Amino acid sequence: MYSSNIYMSTDMILSIDAIPYVASRTLDIICAIQGKFKKCLILDLDNTIWGGVVGDDGWENILVGHGLGNGKAFTEFQEWIKKLKKRGIIICVCSKNDEDKAKEPFEKNPEMVLKLDDIAVFVANWENKVDNIRTIQRILNIGYDSMVFLDDNPFERNMVRENVSGILVPELPEDPGDYLEYLYSLNLYETAAYSDVDKDRTKQYHLEAQRVSMAKTFSNEADFLKSLKMVSKVKDFNKFNTPRIAQLSQRSNQFNLRTIRYTEDEIEAISKDNNFQRFSFTLADKFGDNGLICVVILERQNDETLFVNTWFMSCRVLKRGMENFTLNIIVDYARNNGFKHIIGEYIPTAKNQMVENHYSNLGFTKIVGLETAQYELLVDSYKNKECYILNV
Repeated sequence: MYSSNIYMSTDMILSIDAIPYVASRTLDIICAIQGKFKKCLILDLDNTIWGGVVGDDGWENILVGHGLGNGKAFTEFQEWIKKLKKRGIIICVCSKNDEDKAKEPFEKNPEMVLKLDDIAVFVANWENKVDNIRTIQRILNIGYDSMVFLDDNPFERNMVRENVSGILVPELPEDPGDYLEYLYSLNLYETAAYSDVDKDRTKQYHLEAQRVSMAKTFSNEADFLKSLKMVSKVKDFNKFNTPRIAQLSQRSNQFNLRTIRYTEDEIEAISKDNNFQRFSFTLADKFGDNGLICVVILERQNDETLFVNTWFMSCRVLKRGMENFTLNIIVDYARNNGFKHIIGEYIPTAKNQMVENHYSNLGFTKIVGLETAQYELLVDSYKNKECYILNV
């Protein structure tokens, strides 16, 4: 990639041949900042992450291990997947198999790099993979365009491509030894920010599955929410939460009212600007800590009016009353500081239709005659909304 002639004549360290590669990787980082990146990897099992068919060969005879041959290829492939998981990529399984047999290699084979704890959602049955991927999507509550599906079988790949709009299904090489080189060339999981929260993402989805399971035992939603014993810490931006705030802005597509993305430098600048009031929200319950899950930035328009410059939230905590809790905090701040009006704005994108009626549902009144969808809330007439989250 280095050319002495190019360096002497242009002062460029890279050769001209390297420019397309560098440009491509730079574009990947820019897309990541803009929220255009993959969050989830869905895996087939037999002849995809190990060699052989576990139902026929048995867990002890599948091809995996650090010796020579295909076993080594599958092991290195699993090591790559493990690294993705540690970076916060959601790893899921979608396999045509008996569930107990499909799980045996993870539980019993000592050569397996991946373990069950690495898998956020494990679906193994004899239903078609299209429906099973839709089940995974409902559990994770992320868009199909954030998902990648890997399967060695061309028939299964085509079925998913044709029936699951938006999902990426790479055309894996026939030789498993070529998997990694091919996937490296796609650079599917570029990120612009990384935080400690990423390491616990799989655990958070495990805990969410427990919440969903428990919710089914309640006939009354309020009783279920009370039983969670939820608590939230509300803080200003600081040097400790800045990386997570920037990352959440880049990852949040569905619950993002104006879909503004931030880098860490931009968050730091806002934290020093007295024209903005900033709120970060965590959420924890009896199952575990979700970490920082919501961000609001208020902008002072005048002595009486606050504009909701930014409001985004992780979809993992939907339907727990976090929207009501957040608005109560915002209005309390407005009252205590003499503001009479709060203005919110919704800017539609291809992904955030779920919050199209967000402000209306919270009691805001739409302002007519504007080019964009803006809504007003009168602070003096607002009554705190019911929620079951304790501010600690």
